[in-house]
Amino acid sequence: MTEHDALPLTILIVEDEPKLGQLLVDYLQAADFQTHWLTRGDQVLDYLHQAPPALILLDLMLPGQDGLTVCRDIRRFSDVPIVIMTAKTEEIDRLLGLEIGADDYICKPYSPREVVARVKAIIRRSYRPLTAPPAPSPLLIDENRFKASYRSLPLDLTPAEFRLLKILASEPGKVFSRETLLNQLYDDYRVVTDRTIDSHIKNLRRKLESLADDVAFIRAVYGMGYRWEAEACEII
Repeated sequence: MTEHDALPLTILIVEDEPKLGQLLVDYLQAADFQTHWLTRGDQVLDYLHQAPPALILLDLMLPGQDGLTVCRDIRRFSDVPIVIMTAKTEEIDRLLGLEIGADDYICKPYSPREVVARVKAIIRRSYRPLTAPPAPSPLLIDENRFKASYRSLPLDLTPAEFRLLKILASEPGKVFSRETLLNQLYDDYRVVTDRTIDSHIKNLRRKLESLADDVAFIRAVYGMGYRWEAEACEII
């Protein structure tokens, strides 16, 4: 939930035609929005500084200050969504309205239901909750320096243990057979047995658990091999 989910969102309506302004108020409130209605362009900035709305419906032809000037002035300090409403339908007016920072453009006469639909769509885009960046992995493997650490604590590993850690931790959950681990661990075709892997695993697990005894790092899968149970590593 975002801060915008807690209370009804306020839509600022800037419209000097009483019938149109009241129509927008009625339809937006029926859609569970709060509204504030201004009839002059030179009232907008003061209101924004006091009570920033979720979105602005801004007429172009306004007393006090025209809508394009208002839009330009708002964009100097705020990225609040702005929908321009106007009877001007020429392409140059549409381009000008969008180039100065408007998010959408509705031509009069319009359907108030369409206005409400546009408002909802823009708010969904504008106030989409941000996803938190993933937390950094507690296991860091530095291939260039042949070093590894867990929760910033250094791991004192032999070359074989270092390679074994990288193989397992790079693919959490994957079961590696002893034969696969042996083939990836040694590339000089030396004669080794399955017991060699078991010994390396035992030593590697002991060193890891000495830094974090609350974490299950490596699990033996009966008759198949070993898999990494903790988080994936970060390799630099």
